[in-house]
Amino acid sequence: MATEAKVQDLKVIGTRPVRHDGPDKVTGRARYGADVNLPGLLYARVLRSPHAHARIKSIDTSKALALPGVKAVVTGADFPQPSGKVADLGEGSMINMKFLSNQAMASDKALYKGHAVAAVAATSLHEAEEALKLIEVDYEVLPFAINVRDAMKEDAPKIHERLANLSNPGLRPGGLRDDSDDTESTNVANHFVYEIGDVEKGFKEADIIIEQEFETQPVHQGFIEPQSATAQWSPDGSLTVWGSSQGHFNIRDQLAGLLNLPRSKVKVTPMEIGGGFGAKLHVILEPVVAILSRKTGRPVKASLSRTEVFETSGPTSGSYMKVKIGATNEGKITAANAYLAYQAGAYPGSPVMGGTQNVFTPYDLENARAEGLDVITNMPKVLAYRAPGVGGAGFAVEQVMDQICEKIGMDPIEFRVLNGAKEGTRRITGPQLPMTGYPEILQTAKEHDHYKTPLTRPNQGRGVAVGFWGNTTGPASAVASVNSDGTVSLVEGSVDIGGTRAVAAMHVAEELGISAEDVKPTVGDTDSIGYTKITGGSSVAFMTGWASYEAANDIKRQMLERAARIWDVSSDDVTYSDGLVAHKSDPELKMTFKEMAARLNATGGPVVGRASLSPAGQGPSFALHMVDVEVDPDTGKVDVLRYTTFQDVGKAIHPSYVEGQMQGGASQGIGWALTEEYYFNDQGQMANSSFLDYRMPTALDLPMIETVMIECHNPGHPYGARGVGEVPIVPPPGAIANAVYHATGVRMHKLPMAPGTILDAVWESKEGK
Repeated sequence: MATEAKVQDLKVIGTRPVRHDGPDKVTGRARYGADVNLPGLLYARVLRSPHAHARIKSIDTSKALALPGVKAVVTGADFPQPSGKVADLGEGSMINMKFLSNQAMASDKALYKGHAVAAVAATSLHEAEEALKLIEVDYEVLPFAINVRDAMKEDAPKIHERLANLSNPGLRPGGLRDDSDDTESTNVANHFVYEIGDVEKGFKEADIIIEQEFETQPVHQGFIEPQSATAQWSPDGSLTVWGSSQGHFNIRDQLAGLLNLPRSKVKVTPMEIGGGFGAKLHVILEPVVAILSRKTGRPVKASLSRTEVFETSGPTSGSYMKVKIGATNEGKITAANAYLAYQAGAYPGSPVMGGTQNVFTPYDLENARAEGLDVITNMPKVLAYRAPGVGGAGFAVEQVMDQICEKIGMDPIEFRVLNGAKEGTRRITGPQLPMTGYPEILQTAKEHDHYKTPLTRPNQGRGVAVGFWGNTTGPASAVASVNSDGTVSLVEGSVDIGGTRAVAAMHVAEELGISAEDVKPTVGDTDSIGYTKITGGSSVAFMTGWASYEAANDIKRQMLERAARIWDVSSDDVTYSDGLVAHKSDPELKMTFKEMAARLNATGGPVVGRASLSPAGQGPSFALHMVDVEVDPDTGKVDVLRYTTFQDVGKAIHPSYVEGQMQGGASQGIGWALTEEYYFNDQGQMANSSFLDYRMPTALDLPMIETVMIECHNPGHPYGARGVGEVPIVPPPGAIANAVYHATGVRMHKLPMAPGTILDAVWESKEGK
């Protein structure tokens, strides 16, 4: 593994080569999920429930089947229905297959507006659309609950009649109770508690205690490309799927489990992906087109409309939170307590565990407790969204920290220096933090021009907030083949969302001493490359980069052996450095990598480097964001004047892509803070399911976001890299809320901080005086 000193001598890592897939994407040659076309292709459309909660009494598909061009119709009766019981989930199971099946197609009940209840395959999209109109569904409309607090009430409608509440279940999902269990059903699917020290004792030691309540609304990931999937069921019983996902091995495994197929019978080919941010990790359309293909014997493709994306693909959670923090007059935090209730949507699995685990991590706390509730509601099953669960919780905690600073008259960055986590700090979950660049972040931010420049106009305010994400790792595979022209073909298993093919290629190029342009990276399908974990959790540059690094080292070892064979010397007498193979003592015996490549086939055959691993040492990330805003006192509109992100990135493998991740996360966080929300009408229907009405920030809403990369070497990676994609979305809501307060004198307890919400808070504050 490279040492920190060696990292200073890198020639490819840390540069900014053009991404290998760039030309295809900017010229329109890149092929996405919706671009798949096969002989005999059928087109599928899905009939969706108009009700937020309704029992499906009957479905009559006869008229649709009689329509010319219609080849098949499926309903929940065509889908497997596993028991879903806790006892049947299996040890270590991460997915309840009953819930997964019912997400793809409702069985006895439709649990949200947009829930799939039937699907049609026809020879054209027009015929499929016409067929949907002929399907007759008899619904019994039921009461619904969308707001998380409403769903937790004793008299709330029970969305799953036999849902079990698994207290402290670790990573296992909520499941259905056994028929013999006559305990009352619940909408609270999971309950998490993490604590350290003695919280009550800590509050008794505090000179000041701040306690506040907060609410957030569901927010969509806003990816540009709607989901699309194509399936072809072969006569031999094998299934091939093409689609847009963040993990084709994940899709393969879910389909195999859902359809009771061996994994070897399912092949998933990843297409290019137009964004995901965590929302494309689970099957949505894939089971539908697979079962339609099995029925028809022909390939079937389905794509979501933008409205369907909003109504069915899963936003992140809305929440209700209570935060209580105590501190001394000198600024030392004595105790912290957080209560987080998150919407899970129609099935268990909100990101509340991430919120409870991570929200207090930026602080060195002796006494802290975080409690999280995973609450079922009548909306689409929520999905991951960049540092899942932490941004909303940070909105609450970072405001309370800011209030403490104001009460005791302490600079907010100095307060975080005093209380900041450091190497060896024990997290609320138990493990101690490794070395990070968090102290350097705080010092750099304090000395930055942005922090030193005073605001000069009325109604302006500055806010800061910090955030943490632990980053993840997992299995990864890579195969690198040396071509006779001196280039290398690299096949890896991570779907490329943010330029990770280029990053993988740079690892290979660095080790082999060639240019990044001489490495040709591709993403292999599930039959062409070893198992690789999802593209998520800020893990790919770490794990797939490392697999690519090891594959390159495998090539180097073989090159040394091949050169020794050519020169008839011992391989111990041959060295490899900067793309040059040379004899240690005979200066006449040397060849460049390109010269060696041209001789391989004639001197023993091809050289192929391979690596499969699951590395530890991924290294967590911290960030601080600083923002200046101006609030129009007449309209409540917030203008973001200046925004700077400070982040420990380890070693920036490709600095441009790191900066892009930092800016992208901040931009999404600004939208979360100011404009974005799911708005449900009194019928439980989303009323703003388009990009016209769902207000995401555009270039007109944002300043140029400044990025400050702190490169604190991660000793757990060959080049010192850390994941960078998750943590940038954590600080923005809290930072902007603090800035709005300093501009208006009013604390905002709800997201988004839309103009009307700010005006209401200002007027309420004036009435209170």
